[in-house]
Amino acid sequence: MAQVLDPVKTAGPVPGTATPSERTARRKALLNWIAVHALGVAAALFFVLPFVFLLLTSLMSDQQTLTRDLWPHPFEWGNYRKVLETDGFLLWWRNTLLYAGLGTVLTVVSSLPVAYALAKFRFRGRHLSLMLVISMMMLPPQVVVIPMYLFWAKQLDLSGTLWPLIIPMAFGDAFSIFLLRQFLLTIPDEYLDAAKVDGCGELRTLLKVVVPMAKPGIAAVALFQFFYAWNDYFGPQIYASENSTAWTLSYGLESFKSAHHTDWNLTMAATVLVMAPVILVFFFAQKAFVEGVTLTGVKG
Repeated sequence: MAQVLDPVKTAGPVPGTATPSERTARRKALLNWIAVHALGVAAALFFVLPFVFLLLTSLMSDQQTLTRDLWPHPFEWGNYRKVLETDGFLLWWRNTLLYAGLGTVLTVVSSLPVAYALAKFRFRGRHLSLMLVISMMMLPPQVVVIPMYLFWAKQLDLSGTLWPLIIPMAFGDAFSIFLLRQFLLTIPDEYLDAAKVDGCGELRTLLKVVVPMAKPGIAAVALFQFFYAWNDYFGPQIYASENSTAWTLSYGLESFKSAHHTDWNLTMAATVLVMAPVILVFFFAQKAFVEGVTLTGVKG
């Protein structure tokens, strides 16, 4: 008697459906992914949620900010217009761009040759010079603020301006010199020797060989300096507090908050406008920034 075969059993698994073992493997893979990335996701939420709250509050009305509502209804985009129309806000923005932009350029231009000399030149006192640079990094700015203020305010009569903060950047920065020096140590000397064999002097070697190869390090230093100047509160408070036309955003924001201490939506909108340029700059330059910071510690 012939055996009758079940067509369902003989056909095998239906195409497009997963077997129990495959579903178990997928479930294990998903659980492993969650376990590995849970800490990262939690850290991301820890940093992102305050910014989300800040942004949502800046889009609320005056009455809604005093309630428990977390979602704006409606979205008050006019809060940003009110902040920009506040007397002095655009002036503070211009002053901050001048301070951060010009200060960053001066710091990079003045620190790079010094870092190049400490990294590639062999001269007597090189290690002593490096130790002096490191010691300047450890010196708190509060220690020298009184004599520096007396010099800039009494001797040069530059109080009430940002020039006492900008001009010193033309003479190098200890942290920038050290960071660039560490990065330049990763550049092989063979490239510099080849350039000198072709007839390049030290300055031309620096501009034609070192600078193109040191772009990640330069970008890291520039971003560090830009962020520092943009967020600097202590310096403008010391030198520019007596002149409101010389205030920066970090210092002017304190005055804005005092004038609108009950208008949390406007205060948050002003805070967003102060933070936005820094976040955008880092977002577009993060690759060069991370690469520059990573490579600075390769050689000692």
